[in-house]
Amino acid sequence: MKRPTKLKKILIIDFGSQFTQLIARRIREIGVFSEIVSHKGLNKLDQKELFGVILSGGPLNVYQDKKIKFDKNIFNFTCPILGICFGHQMISKFYGGKVKSSKTREFGFASIKKIKNSLLTKNFFNKKNTNDVWMSHADHVTKIPRNFKKIASTKDSKFTIIENFKLKRFGVQFHPEVTHTIKGKILLKNFVFKICKAKKNWSPQHQKNTLINNVKNQVGKKKVICALSGGVDSSVVAQLLNKSIGKQLKCIFVNTGLLRKNEEKQVIKTFKKKLRIDLIYINAEKQFLKKLKNVSDPERKRKIIGNLFIKIFEKYAKKIKNVEFLAQGTLYPDLIESKSVTGSQTSKIKSHHNVGGLPKKMKLKLVEPLRLLFKDEVRKLGLELKLSKQIISRHPFPGPGLAIRMPGTITKEKIKILKEADDYFISELKKENLYDKIWQAYAALLPVKTVGVMGDNRTYEYICLLRAITSSDGMTADYFDFTKKFMQNVSNKIINNIQGINRVVYDVTSKPPSTIELE
Repeated sequence: MKRPTKLKKILIIDFGSQFTQLIARRIREIGVFSEIVSHKGLNKLDQKELFGVILSGGPLNVYQDKKIKFDKNIFNFTCPILGICFGHQMISKFYGGKVKSSKTREFGFASIKKIKNSLLTKNFFNKKNTNDVWMSHADHVTKIPRNFKKIASTKDSKFTIIENFKLKRFGVQFHPEVTHTIKGKILLKNFVFKICKAKKNWSPQHQKNTLINNVKNQVGKKKVICALSGGVDSSVVAQLLNKSIGKQLKCIFVNTGLLRKNEEKQVIKTFKKKLRIDLIYINAEKQFLKKLKNVSDPERKRKIIGNLFIKIFEKYAKKIKNVEFLAQGTLYPDLIESKSVTGSQTSKIKSHHNVGGLPKKMKLKLVEPLRLLFKDEVRKLGLELKLSKQIISRHPFPGPGLAIRMPGTITKEKIKILKEADDYFISELKKENLYDKIWQAYAALLPVKTVGVMGDNRTYEYICLLRAITSSDGMTADYFDFTKKFMQNVSNKIINNIQGINRVVYDVTSKPPSTIELE
């Protein structure tokens, strides 16, 4: 097997910061490939593959040497290194500076003042030589290393930006990757292009060519089955594989009985008839509902669905013969929420059926070409692969489907009610031209019945929860602010047309603290 095509990159070393993924996104947004790795096992790095290195923030402090198994040989690299927050403190300590606990912690906005000119901060400061930046730290640098210069400071952080231009070492105490820092992207651009001398190598076209080559190298002449759901991710994977290996690909679409209304018809029409992709349709509704009977724990639901998916795929792989690989639309956020991608101190939030839901022993090898991409990157890639805007603009839909949009036990009656409610909600969004303004919207059925009154009769039926959020990548999200008129209209339509729902509520929680899906 050939090695995957490797792009020269900005390497981000993760120390467990909640913002590490944002650093990767910002670098990719300016057109350069970036990759996140753990602070463990850096001895395998090849400096020839790097434009530069960024050390992330993190929850630890520089005094916890036993917890930070960081290969200090990284500082022998001749490429530029930028430390952010905790990374800034690590650079200071390594080169002989001092870091202490702050008497006054800095969390939130801080005003930074320019002290000296620097290539790192070109066009970063305003006309008054100040800027607003986002801080999140309890320790600070109290003495900078020898031959380092102070570039900028805040009231409570004397050495907010430091540098040793000869060594190509730079440190910033704040977070330039978050949108709260004014002109944060300019500072990152300066580091990437002016200091690292990086060349642009990351665009939908670059991604397409790289991923097609990687798939060809991984798969060779073997056959691949693709788990197709009709959602954006699996659709892009299917088309990418179609372009990569053609007739070696066989797509399998499993109807779990937990899909949106009429989804199976749409998928067959799009992929079999329009795109002419070899597609096997399997109606496994009875199998999934039987396995999920009386199961209410969300993690168990995900595990059951993930395991049953694999069993079905392996069964059909035997029939097809010479199949070695299973392809699926796993994305970066899926990996991040299911486990720590990099092995750093991030906590597992939930299992995704195509990550944490997979059985430990699997006969098929995984092909996950999108595993290091964010959702917006996948959409752009899909357009580059000539998929229609109708497919690409679809709202995300979870692998376990409606199973995780109805907390509690799953029944045929609940599924029928939920499908109808969701269809009314989405139809109204499209009718009012709101669908494309929203990242993800759905209806959920809560495991609670309440008393209502319709006409002169008492009702005792379910609560329908509506959720609509705005986001750029699914890592953070805020609720969409509908007009009162729209909410009243949707509520009336759902209650008047669906027997089984007598109350509609709207979820106004952001992510964090909640997740986008209920389970």
